[in-house]
Amino acid sequence: MAAPPGAPPPVGPYSPGIEAGGWLFLSGQIALDGEGRVVPGGVEAEARVIFDRLGKMLAEAGYRSSDVVKLTLYLTDLSAFQTVNEACASFFREPYPARTTVGVAALPKGVGLEVDVIAWKGGTG
Repeated sequence: MAAPPGAPPPVGPYSPGIEAGGWLFLSGQIALDGEGRVVPGGVEAEARVIFDRLGKMLAEAGYRSSDVVKLTLYLTDLSAFQTVNEACASFFREPYPARTTVGVAALPKGVGLEVDVIAWKGGTG
């Protein structure tokens, strides 16, 4: 799977997403613009960019946000947890996907948030 139009290319030797047997695995997304620069505005702006891109990637592969069954959030500052919760609530509807939040020391390019998802064609709703 290629990065969606306007998204930066991967920053390493990996695919933005792989589909296997009705499952879609999207690699961790960080908030970079089309030129590979970090989107300014902190974690709130990063979350908007990331969830917008994830939505485009899901749609391009024929999935919906309701098909996401697992979500992993990586945060460099866990005090931003509520901000990211709000972004998740605006992107997903009940029943929400299973989710893990991991506090990390650093992320690529100095961003504050990275998100990866696993989706299944059967969906949750």
